[in-house]
Order: sequence, then C-alpha cells, then structure tokens
Amino acid sequence: MRRLLLLSVFFLMSILAAAQPGNPSTPAPIDGGISLLIAAGAGLGAKKVYDKRKNAA
Repeated sequence: MRRLLLLSVFFLMSILAAAQPGNPSTPAPIDGGISLLIAAGAGLGAKKVYDKRKNAA
C-alpha cells in the first residue's frame, strides 16, 4: 500500500510540475548544460573502456 501511495504521489507531481506555461514566447535554453553532460558521459565511458582494455592485456 505504501509503495502504491508513493508511486501515485510521484505520478501526480510529474503531471502538475510544468517547466513552462502552455505557450511560451521564448523557449527554454537547454543546449548549454545538456551538451556538457553528454561530453562528460562520453569522456567517462571512453576512460572506462580504456582502463578495461589496459587491464585485459
């Protein structure tokens, strides 16, 4: 029962939370932070692959 209540609360909060009103005049800038996170993830993935290959040899 507790799990169902928690799931319901998260679901309802996601419906109620709006990043912007219905028809914004200027869209939200999402390029700056997203690009940095993608680059950091790619770098971390490349390092992990490099370390695995280095230890396997």
